[in-house]
Amino acid sequence: MVDEKHRILIVDDEPQITRVLKTTLSSRGYSTRSASDGDDALQLMKEWSPDLLITDLRMPNMDGLELCRRLRTKSQIPIIVLSVRGEERTKVEALDAGADDYVTKPFSTNELLARVRAALRRASTVPQPDSHVVVVGDFRIDLQAHGVQVRKQEVRLTPKEFDVLAYLAQHAGKIVTHRALLAAVWGDTSTEQPEYLRVVIGHLRKKLEPDEAAPRYIVTEPWIGYRFNPGNE
Repeated sequence: MVDEKHRILIVDDEPQITRVLKTTLSSRGYSTRSASDGDDALQLMKEWSPDLLITDLRMPNMDGLELCRRLRTKSQIPIIVLSVRGEERTKVEALDAGADDYVTKPFSTNELLARVRAALRRASTVPQPDSHVVVVGDFRIDLQAHGVQVRKQEVRLTPKEFDVLAYLAQHAGKIVTHRALLAAVWGDTSTEQPEYLRVVIGHLRKKLEPDEAAPRYIVTEPWIGYRFNPGNE
């Protein structure tokens, strides 16, 4: 059971999926409501404020992509999107539009619940926008001095390696798309140059990972991007 009764809004036009999600989440102590598309979801949110939103991508009227875009203009509510296997391009578009994570249909109940817990945990962390030091898991990153410690050991990074790691660390636990990471580090004109990232990620893994062959900190999300798992959570 959850410690606090978090509110979760489910947005899906398939009644079977909605029933499964509501039953699964309610049995774990979450309060749930549902909407059949993005328009219904936005209308419902005027009178009921959820702590997290789970949305399908393909729906009539307003789809999940447009819902993500609309919400991100006014809210930082965690968003988990549901997609079918093989929709990598659509997943990337959803993540670039502001979604925090995705679950592929058919989904495992345990995986869904783990993603929900992780999203709510990240949302409950008090942000420190004025702090120049990021402390997360095994990492301590000084944004001003460009210093990095992993398990209290200094690690020397090049400027670009540092910028990539810092961006990932500031979005720990979330999937960061290739496009978002390229734009943040190299600028908008470099979003179609994924080879930049492959080289830098390779160098970072050599310096940070206990085992390059099985990365634990910088995990590849195939065709989509990377997820930073800082350890010791």
